[in-house]
Amino acid sequence: MSNSSDSSSLVFSDSDSFEALISSDEELVATIDRQRPKNQNFFEHTVPPFNEGEFMEHFRVSKRVSELIAERFTNAEYYNYQSGGNGKLNAHQQVIIYLWFVGHQTSSFRDVADRFNIAISTLFTIIRKLTYFLTNLAPEVMKWPSNEEKIEIEKYFRRNGFPQAIGAIDGSHVKIDKPLNDPDSYLNRKHFFSIQFQIVCDHQRKIRDVFVGFPGSVHDARVFRASPLSDSLPDKCGTFFILGDSAYPCMPNLLTPFKDLGKLTRRQKNYNTKLAKNRYLVEHCIGILKQKFRQLFHVKLRSIPDITHFIRSSWVLHNLALEDDFPYEDEVLDPQRNQRQVNREQQQEDDIDRDDRNGIQRRTEIASLLPM
Repeated sequence: MSNSSDSSSLVFSDSDSFEALISSDEELVATIDRQRPKNQNFFEHTVPPFNEGEFMEHFRVSKRVSELIAERFTNAEYYNYQSGGNGKLNAHQQVIIYLWFVGHQTSSFRDVADRFNIAISTLFTIIRKLTYFLTNLAPEVMKWPSNEEKIEIEKYFRRNGFPQAIGAIDGSHVKIDKPLNDPDSYLNRKHFFSIQFQIVCDHQRKIRDVFVGFPGSVHDARVFRASPLSDSLPDKCGTFFILGDSAYPCMPNLLTPFKDLGKLTRRQKNYNTKLAKNRYLVEHCIGILKQKFRQLFHVKLRSIPDITHFIRSSWVLHNLALEDDFPYEDEVLDPQRNQRQVNREQQQEDDIDRDDRNGIQRRTEIASLLPM
């Protein structure tokens, strides 16, 4: 599993074949056999005239962010020139290719390679190297709030009716093709194969903690229990807490809704309403991630470790591009939220999400403090 506290450098072998990247035998055959015209001048003639809006529409981040990534990539151990149809590809060109792949759901490997006039094997190398380069930036880019930041974040939640909160937690599924090993564990209750991730974000939709890699059949609460955050939350939060939904156990530093069995008091209903209003931030954050980086609707890589780090690299891109004026659709919500609801209904029958006694007490105390 992978989380934001991992600080060791992640490496891969250049000897890995590009067949390991491609998600299906059918696409591999098509990749090898089909001969299609390549775009000879995409970098030279098509990209330079793009204004800022057009650039973000195609590459999902601003020009400034793409150049920042390219500058960092140039000085990284992962970077070297790759050959393209018109000569060597510099760092910014490789970043642009990667951003195109991350940002488009339906493009096949051949489509991307043809667009940029490169070989499939070159595309494979670029995706692998940029993925591991970005995922190694995670400890730097995705940090738990400092004490000063906690105070500023809490001010937002206090103004929004929920004092002492400093973030919200949720999880989601990323669809994948049938894995080669232990596929049944990746088959979720909606009957598609997936990998789960868990994030904590603040009021600005900045991701503060991540955990990714559990198979789709595992309950959200079990994923949380297995994550480093489960044990470190008291130290990280101190006197504050984060907000979660009913999938999570109620703890002193993780408050969840009162279970509605038809007998809630007015204060309990008021608490649930305000919690839902504030917890919406993390659902919106996940929706933004999947709208911007559309490969997260269905990752087409084959290797589970590669998929895990690819998902993580998308979060790094998200945090780096927070200041971009991206043209979001009117309603930005996680399309897999219905899948999570199925998991939550099942979890009510299990004991793995049993609430902590001190958490229940704190929830009651907070509910009594909230304005009606």
